[in-house]
Amino acid sequence: MSDKESGPDGFTENSKALNPNLKGRDIREAFKGDEYQILLVANKFQTGFDQPLLCGMYVDKRLAGIQAVQTLSRLNRAHPGKDTTYVLDFVNDTEEVLAAFKAYHTTAVLSSTTNPNLVFNLRAKLDAAGHYDNFEVDRVVAVELNPNAKQSELVAALDPVQDRVMKRYKAAQLALKIAQEKEDNKAIESAQDEINALILFKGDIGAFIRLYTFLSQIFDYGNSSIESRAIFYKRLLPLLEFGREREGIDLSKVVLTHHHLKNSGKKAMPLNEGETPKLDPITEAGSGSVQEKEKALLNEIIEKVNDLFEGELTDQDKLVYVNNVIKGKLLESETLRQQATNNTKEQFANSPDLKTELLNAIMGALDAHTLMSTQALNSSTVQGGLKDILLNHAHLYETLRDDARNQKAFVPI
Repeated sequence: MSDKESGPDGFTENSKALNPNLKGRDIREAFKGDEYQILLVANKFQTGFDQPLLCGMYVDKRLAGIQAVQTLSRLNRAHPGKDTTYVLDFVNDTEEVLAAFKAYHTTAVLSSTTNPNLVFNLRAKLDAAGHYDNFEVDRVVAVELNPNAKQSELVAALDPVQDRVMKRYKAAQLALKIAQEKEDNKAIESAQDEINALILFKGDIGAFIRLYTFLSQIFDYGNSSIESRAIFYKRLLPLLEFGREREGIDLSKVVLTHHHLKNSGKKAMPLNEGETPKLDPITEAGSGSVQEKEKALLNEIIEKVNDLFEGELTDQDKLVYVNNVIKGKLLESETLRQQATNNTKEQFANSPDLKTELLNAIMGALDAHTLMSTQALNSSTVQGGLKDILLNHAHLYETLRDDARNQKAFVPI
């Protein structure tokens, strides 16, 4: 890891700045002695620390899927005298962790197959971005495969592509800043689109590397251009230093005045009970987009609601009516909560109770939102549209299920 503000040199677990007393020893070996009893880890050692003496773990970050399995499995190495292990988790839900382990317990099963042609599709998408050409790819590969090549030759081969992409990104950032100062919405949108496209380009490179690394173990592509791009992308990706910027937050005046810890007790997680979830295959690699998810969701709801209501109503009126008032009243229904917990989304959508509760919610909101409520009560089309929005865009079904699960999770044992 490099952090120019903290020091000129890179930081590793063996660097003098972090662990001055290691004196060249591997940290796994140093952990065997009495000097090092607790290890604070980041991603590298979180899933890759192999030390049988490890018997306890404090977790203060979100774990999910295979990462949860790999992290917590650091404790499962046998050692003489080691008869107890424990995990003190401040963040994660036991049901989610159990589901992650079930997926990999005894046998991992895919719900369907992965299409090996995804690699070709992603290569075509990256090539079409126009940030490099075949000559530049081949030049990097030639240096990489030459055992006598120098590091300076690799840098020289990569530099034109890196310089081109980084200049475009910095130019887009500058254009965005100028457009924001001028309050030019069209220019702001154009500059933001350019930034997003470059961030997606970088993300697609990472997706290609992961996809090729996985699929090439079981599928012979027989295509040198695919392997060449894997080599090229692997070298280029670390040089594209953008996409993780965060706005600075001044915490200098923040004072911690109170904190509270609640003991949720010990949780039993039997692996052999219930259904075993199947793993989803890789699909549509490189199909991601850069967007603010919550903002995109609200815009989607507004777009749908605009087709239902008429009159002098603001977007906020419509959004509050559907996403807060109507949805909020439906979330209070114990009947709907139980049905969402015990049925599929399709079964839930066809429930007569959902229609009844929706009418009750509309009538309950009549005084505060007379105009929309009147239209909704007098039109089966509007009622059907509201039902569609609540189910497919406002996540009513999923929220009801989550509420039910949360209530179960806090029942005293």
